[in-house]
Amino acid sequence: MTTTSTYGSIAVKLMVLLIAAALLFAPFLFQDVRSVEVAARICIFIVLVASYDLLIGYTGIVSFAHTMFFGFGAYGAAILLKQMGPGWGPVVLGGLAGIALSLVIAVAIGLLSLRVKAIFFAMITLAAASVALVLASQLSHLTGGEDGITYSAPDLFKPATKLLVDADGKVMKIAGVRMNGKIAAYYFVFASSAVLFALMLRLVGSPLGTVLKAIRENEARAEAIGYRVVAYRTFVFCISAVVASLAGTIYAVWLKYTGPETALSFDIMIDILLMVVIGGMGTMWGPVIGATLLVIAQYYLRDLMGVAAEAVSSVPVLPELLNPDRWLFWLGILFILLVYFFPKGIAGTAMEKGVRQ
Repeated sequence: MTTTSTYGSIAVKLMVLLIAAALLFAPFLFQDVRSVEVAARICIFIVLVASYDLLIGYTGIVSFAHTMFFGFGAYGAAILLKQMGPGWGPVVLGGLAGIALSLVIAVAIGLLSLRVKAIFFAMITLAAASVALVLASQLSHLTGGEDGITYSAPDLFKPATKLLVDADGKVMKIAGVRMNGKIAAYYFVFASSAVLFALMLRLVGSPLGTVLKAIRENEARAEAIGYRVVAYRTFVFCISAVVASLAGTIYAVWLKYTGPETALSFDIMIDILLMVVIGGMGTMWGPVIGATLLVIAQYYLRDLMGVAAEAVSSVPVLPELLNPDRWLFWLGILFILLVYFFPKGIAGTAMEKGVRQ
């Protein structure tokens, strides 16, 4: 008999719970600026990758336009914060503008293109993303061009803001962490990301999630039993675009800079794809694991290799192989090994192997 609670799924959920706890207490556990930056990036990319998993993992839609929607949200907030000054009004209006533009483009792409075969749809989304990147680079009077836009975040998130003060009027410290605007900015990112992820988790657990899986497994059969496949695929494409746009707005508020490389680069799309594959498609827990592992590797693998190279400095050849400049090579090796040993991603493979007959 197959148990509903398997060892594999329990292990995956425990891993996700540990990641969530580490992110929740990140400013207190890792008090250097770089670590908090890494934690905030993980939060953003968990949402971004999970929204992409709605497409590729739950509906079988391959899109290369996800960073375009992410960029719309980021540029919407960035442009208004630059023009109107720091405040919540520009953030809300910019976020809504990013959502509106994302919805218009998503509906247009969905209705015109989702009827075609997968490879042609992927090429159409790639072309749309390329156009957005070119426009962001050329409309320098609005987007700052290649230099991007630098602006100020709302006053609540400024380092000089005092969230808690002691009897002397100085910024209070809790566990050695100053209770200022920087900590408020991090928890804004964490809370916003957690809410968006919870909404997506609820979506895939609803009857709609079951329909999406049916469309992924057998589109013709789903249409034969009465489901309007194009309407469902367009709807989920729009939902995914909206979530990606909101993630872009949150990232723009945190980073206080938006440019083509940080919001619209095709490198970001590659990262999203790698995170989905590493974590596991169609699980929703996979994006949490994949985003965490890849972001940590991008920030710390180089440092780890430097330490390893020094440790084996007396051994022939090894120091050269472990040269920090070769970190991308070793990242590629690690990715190949992960795909080989976890063909359905870490979460997908663990949950599949954990089922007891």
